[in-house]
Amino acid sequence: MRPVLRHPDLHPFSGLDMAALVDDRAARWGDKPFLIWEPFSGPAESVSYAAFRDRTMRLAAGLHGRGLRAGDFLLIHLDNCLETVLAWHACARLGVVAVTTNARSAGAELAYFAEHCGAVAGITQPRFAGLVARHCPALKWLAVTATDNGEAPEPGSERPADATMPVLPFGDLDGDPAGLPARAVDPMAPICVQYTSGTTSRPKGVLWTHANALWGARINAAHQTLRADDVHLTFLPLFHTNAQAYSVLSSLWAGATAVLQPRFSASRFWPVALKHGCTWCSMVPFVNRALAAQPVPPDHRFRLWGNAACLDTAPAFGVPTMGWWGMTETLTHGIVSDPAHRYAPEAIGHPAPEYEIAVLRDDGTPCGPGEAGHLRIRGIPGLSLFQEYLNNPQATEESFDADGFFITGDRVIRMPDGAIRFADRDKDMLKVGGENVASSEIERVILTVPGVEEVAVVAQPDPMRDEVPVAFILPAAGAARAEMEQAVLATCRDALADFKVPVAVHLVDEMPRSTLEKIAKAELRKWLSATS
Repeated sequence: MRPVLRHPDLHPFSGLDMAALVDDRAARWGDKPFLIWEPFSGPAESVSYAAFRDRTMRLAAGLHGRGLRAGDFLLIHLDNCLETVLAWHACARLGVVAVTTNARSAGAELAYFAEHCGAVAGITQPRFAGLVARHCPALKWLAVTATDNGEAPEPGSERPADATMPVLPFGDLDGDPAGLPARAVDPMAPICVQYTSGTTSRPKGVLWTHANALWGARINAAHQTLRADDVHLTFLPLFHTNAQAYSVLSSLWAGATAVLQPRFSASRFWPVALKHGCTWCSMVPFVNRALAAQPVPPDHRFRLWGNAACLDTAPAFGVPTMGWWGMTETLTHGIVSDPAHRYAPEAIGHPAPEYEIAVLRDDGTPCGPGEAGHLRIRGIPGLSLFQEYLNNPQATEESFDADGFFITGDRVIRMPDGAIRFADRDKDMLKVGGENVASSEIERVILTVPGVEEVAVVAQPDPMRDEVPVAFILPAAGAARAEMEQAVLATCRDALADFKVPVAVHLVDEMPRSTLEKIAKAELRKWLSATS
């Protein structure tokens, strides 16, 4: 049964919403930089806390002047830029629901997002203006930024000729804040939607309330030990919870500064970090690998990085790394490490004190140390868990078990010291002749083969054994490809039971990627299906 918020008027954010938080921080920190925009082309731009409040108020007034009202949905299809953050907070102030979409979405996906949420209008950039205009014809108007994240746009791209709706420059949206309507503070009002990537069904719209966003801001800041003197380098996509809540909202809560980049760049990472004295960064494994080839400046000021596990990066980068696990539906980290505690490199951390965590066998009984099981998390919808899946009550109901735990779809392992290690996604469990096989177990063995840069193991249907494992391998630069397949198979035969040995090894020039540069295993499964 899905849990409910029993006392909606009494919780940590009673009488507070996102606009009230911005107003408080502007009054407290005024001229201090909140956001520093570092484009790849053109000068950097610093926006103080007070200026951020004023700019979002003018934008909110402009949105109202263009017909948007509380409860409407606004499509925000942008790569990282200042306008992304300004638009999101302008919506929050007006009571409009911001719908941030993956900037790599195809036209059909955009059409689905806009139709599913009932978007009234849209904000995008020149590179995507034609795509949005063609596939979202029901929008009443479309505002387009002046640049593509600092880059000069292709001539004419900012005003697509075939648009059926009015197209206007983003800068023309500003209005007079005096015209903003009064709006009662309601922490449980909706604030934003993020669409999760679909696997077996269409993407689901994860709906947050203002209380959800405030929870993410406060708890992320606490977990990361953020302080007002921190400078948070941010380059992961702002349409995703990681950059949106782990980095920007947490910086807002702590009174810190967030340095925004259009995207990750290995060559720009250290120069930008040194320029602004960055002390914090949310990382992903891809970034760690890319930075391995860059010289590390001895005078950087990073004190912590966040990552998927407690990687011991100190020898390579001189930066301690804390581990965490979270989802769009959890707003923050349900499992997190304590920076003051030493963990094994594979560990994520311990259950966060703000949540209940369960690791269960298939029969619903708790797993013991060393066992892999289904990860469940329990909190309060609308506060510490997402409010619901937008316009999908069945999916919302089915995402909770009988005890009110959210079904994450992840599998983890309880380590002997009480910490938790990630095992795999449920969908990455193979059923080989009646045996459960974790693809991660095979992947860890293959990664020991010299010359293997990345590996993804997926299931291939088999008429006799239900499924069999197939490995896709990205060789490292200069690796001996001709010998790699046999080396991988020999290593697997030595280290794994015979039913776990891949039946095929495919060497690839690149891996398909999804959000945050994760390997898109669904694309590999599609390729197998099409070629079998």
